[in-house]
Amino acid sequence: MAQTDLSIQEASDELDAVIDEIQSSVIIDEEFLETVLVGLLSKGHVLLEDVPGTGKTLTANSFATALGLSFSRIQFTPDLLPNDVTGTYIYNEQEGEFEFNKGPIFANIVLADEINRAPPKTQAALLEAMGEGQVTTEGDTRQLPEPFFVIATQNPVEQEGTFPLPEAQIDRFNVKSSIGYPDVDGEVELLRRRNDRTSTTPTVGQVLDHQRVMDLQAVPDTVTVTEDMLEYIAAVSRATRDDHRVETGMSPRGTQRLYETARAQAVIEGRNYVTPDDVKTVSQPVIAHRLGLTAESQVNDVDKSEIVDDVLDEIPVPTIEAPA
Repeated sequence: MAQTDLSIQEASDELDAVIDEIQSSVIIDEEFLETVLVGLLSKGHVLLEDVPGTGKTLTANSFATALGLSFSRIQFTPDLLPNDVTGTYIYNEQEGEFEFNKGPIFANIVLADEINRAPPKTQAALLEAMGEGQVTTEGDTRQLPEPFFVIATQNPVEQEGTFPLPEAQIDRFNVKSSIGYPDVDGEVELLRRRNDRTSTTPTVGQVLDHQRVMDLQAVPDTVTVTEDMLEYIAAVSRATRDDHRVETGMSPRGTQRLYETARAQAVIEGRNYVTPDDVKTVSQPVIAHRLGLTAESQVNDVDKSEIVDDVLDEIPVPTIEAPA
């Protein structure tokens, strides 16, 4: 377990500074930014399902700049090969030997754009990287930089020429969210910036650095989770498996992700203990994409978010007192 001298309140303040910096240049919802930060703090990855043109690439790049981390973008296409992601060996004529040329996966923040357009073999190349923080090429295993954070996107509208993500890979994403369309004021502000050609387009500045991000990722380990909260998290997870509309509910790994993201949410709130509200806040982005619906539910277009809401309503909420 990593150690850090950073207090929870200090961590919360610095995360707020990151959100403020991004929002000063990018028109985007604060709740969405917090969801992405929950994915980062819980040392997981984020899947964004959005239509084109909502600012996914700009947002990912802005996060990397504000956090002081390296950034790489991979445009997934049907002809993309696994080596195009992980890297390959190239023969060096001067040295008379093969040397490894790192692929775009070797970055702190990786934007995997339209991941469902790549064939399954290439999608699987991300699986080891996301799960183990390493890649293996030609029998050689290489560690990826820390922190390693994947923001993957997929288009929910256009399905022609796409390959559905396997359930094992979907489960690798701690949270799934969407940016969505801006509100009226936000869209008018976008036009205002385009209309004013004399002003410079706002840019995101660096708020943190590499070591500070590593310190932030260690802070959730200091958050207290009481026995009642452990039982509550387990009950929520298990209830998804008993719902008649669900074929496959939360896996044990998903239960752990719910626990980790709840601790990360507590840090964002500046609290040193987890409450039921933290669990409820992260439940939709953590649970919904992990549910496999029955054939009848799919035919009836059952909304997974409604199942999550029903589960949260039926589970008794424990009373949590602030620890001394």
